[in-house]
Amino acid sequence: MGPVLIRERRDDDLAVCVELLRDVHELAGYPINWPAEPAQWLSPKNALGSWVAVGDGPVVGHVVLTAVDDHAEVERLFVDPKATRQGLGRLLLDRCVRTAAELGRKLSLEVVDNRGPAVQLYRRAGWLETRRTPIDWGGDQASELIHFSGPDQ
Repeated sequence: MGPVLIRERRDDDLAVCVELLRDVHELAGYPINWPAEPAQWLSPKNALGSWVAVGDGPVVGHVVLTAVDDHAEVERLFVDPKATRQGLGRLLLDRCVRTAAELGRKLSLEVVDNRGPAVQLYRRAGWLETRRTPIDWGGDQASELIHFSGPDQ
């Protein structure tokens, strides 16, 4: 893959993002539970911004930054399974870090305990695990939600 651009998600990206999310769900198990309305799930009302990673072709990654009380939360972060381990997740994550800093908001995220590569990405990027809480919606795939605070917070 050539150079990657992280840009704001446009309305005409949404159908491709839903297709990509379906691939991620089927191949990597994210999200654990397929949303009834995937386009709506990718577009939460409290979004502060939505970005996509674009390479030589279509969208290869996605992330949303949401407002939760007075802080910001990284959500809906996923990368095309055929394009993992190329730094795309880190680029999308870094965009959220910069935006939260520009907005003066502390940053957090949550990830289920079956997402080993995601957890490793967050730790390598300087995120700190703050706590774990049990979940009952993960079936036999996940039992805890891992909470992280953003780097340098």
